[in-house]
Amino acid sequence: MTSDADDLRQFVHGSSLDAKTRARLEEAVPEEFFTVPGGLTAPGRHALTYERLRRAGLAAPPAGELLADPPALCALLERAAIADPPLFHMMLLHYTLALGPILRFGAGQEETRPLRESLETMDSFGTLLMTEVGRSNSHLSPRTVARHDPATGGFVLSTPDAQAAKFPTNTAHPDLPKTAAVYATLVHGGQERGVFVFAVPLRGPGGAVPPGVRIVPASETTGLQIDYAAVLLEDVRVPYGAWLRDGASIGADGAFHDPHGPAAARLTRSMGIAPPVWRGVVSASAAITRAAAGMLLAHSAGRSTLGRLAPRRPLTDYRNQQEAVLGALASAYALTAVAAHVTTPRPPDHAAGLAGDAAGDEGGGPATAWAPWSAVDRDLALLKAAATVQAQETVSACRLHSGAPGFAAVERLNAYRGLTHAYQNAGGDNELILYDTARAMADRDRYVPPEPELGPPDDGDLDSPSVWLFLARDAERRTRDRLAGRVQAALREGQDAFTAWNGNLALAERTATACADRIILEILAAAAGAGPRALGPVLRLHALDRLERRAAVLLNEGVVPPGILDELWAARRRTCDELAPRAEELAAAFDLPAPVTAPAAFLA
Repeated sequence: MTSDADDLRQFVHGSSLDAKTRARLEEAVPEEFFTVPGGLTAPGRHALTYERLRRAGLAAPPAGELLADPPALCALLERAAIADPPLFHMMLLHYTLALGPILRFGAGQEETRPLRESLETMDSFGTLLMTEVGRSNSHLSPRTVARHDPATGGFVLSTPDAQAAKFPTNTAHPDLPKTAAVYATLVHGGQERGVFVFAVPLRGPGGAVPPGVRIVPASETTGLQIDYAAVLLEDVRVPYGAWLRDGASIGADGAFHDPHGPAAARLTRSMGIAPPVWRGVVSASAAITRAAAGMLLAHSAGRSTLGRLAPRRPLTDYRNQQEAVLGALASAYALTAVAAHVTTPRPPDHAAGLAGDAAGDEGGGPATAWAPWSAVDRDLALLKAAATVQAQETVSACRLHSGAPGFAAVERLNAYRGLTHAYQNAGGDNELILYDTARAMADRDRYVPPEPELGPPDDGDLDSPSVWLFLARDAERRTRDRLAGRVQAALREGQDAFTAWNGNLALAERTATACADRIILEILAAAAGAGPRALGPVLRLHALDRLERRAAVLLNEGVVPPGILDELWAARRRTCDELAPRAEELAAAFDLPAPVTAPAAFLA
């Protein structure tokens, strides 16, 4: 019979990876990666990150196996995120956004083998050229153009001006080989044929830049320390095999054919590389939240205060600190449940509203207004947005409640904050994901609102998962109905679609957030029901915290009556009193490497 501690460890680490694979992942990101030598210049820091990436790639399971095994890839990315956030970012780019498109869209193309092997063997580092600096929502219609050259059979890639430069990219390091996945609009026969991916060597073995490629390094930044640069392509010639054509073709007679449909469908399909990214980001968000929670507990446990109310009183006797520690632990367990959910294999037609292969139908695929991401997998994109926000809030709270040492004594919490801030925009902008989700909800595009329910159930007992779900579903339905009504009314009054939606963006954001809350609370309720007994109270605490943050919307929409905050606070106090004696056990289940929770060097 297992103990509660063993059950919690099993929940945190899952059961899909065997001991051999776990050991190999730990070897790929060894304990020495959890610290950064002092005195490094910015170029030296970048060089260290790439050296670590090379070592990790050579020690980890083969790249193809990792990409086919989401739990294994996410476990590797989690460990990298806890150890060294820039390493996580580079690793995510390398595997999912450079190598991933070659394996997915270039399957069966023998011409891609050299580039693929150079990435798999870490002889070249992967980068992504997607976003363009001069226009927002540039993913929808890149101005970087690819044109077929019938004389050579290849393509010519061009960015028309500096506003179409690809930025940000990790290409500034002058001495390292780089291979890029370039997103470009294919123009052929005088028509735009859709957004395709091209595999292009950007730097040779010594970092040499090929003809037509111009790389402009950006200023150094401390938020997430990467070798950022802008890239312009000035009539860069690539062979036909560089086109990751995904079944499309240009015949000897010049005829273009895409079996997956028109240009709108091709956009959604080309953006289909996003799900592995989102799974990695959600998993990393959970991992750094666990690490931050462990650090806050290590800072707080046994620490006394000199407050005049009660001198020498333990810090965690104060409700604010106790609730911060336990709330961080609860957020970590909640995001761990979400990460386990997104890495579990799902059928292509699951209820989340995937575009799937339907993106190639004659209708052009699911509608897209602000960004392409919701058309790929609406719920997974939404969970990425929710997870990064939750991680950022929790890491920031841990930094704040760690006092001056959390800011100045160690860089780790600041680095985690940098990572969570970066991924508010990276991997799909969170606000745009929310807006497109809300549009799909209002239009019932692959979306069915929750049915009205009589309730709340269980006499409104906030300890009951049924009550959490009732409140979340009711809020989602009410905000969705009000949003749809307001937009439809504006359209009936003669407003154009932009004006109708532009006047309701605040409500749209709240509507999509309500949907995310409902999905997360459903995940937590399922985990609490199926998981170890000790998991229930900690997930309940996160549910109560989440409902408190949404109190304004719950009150505004008439879901709850006045006084709800008093009820939530009372329920949270009861839950914290239940959890407080078990805080060390809850954190121990994370199995954080020793450097994460070690005191600052001058205190050791």
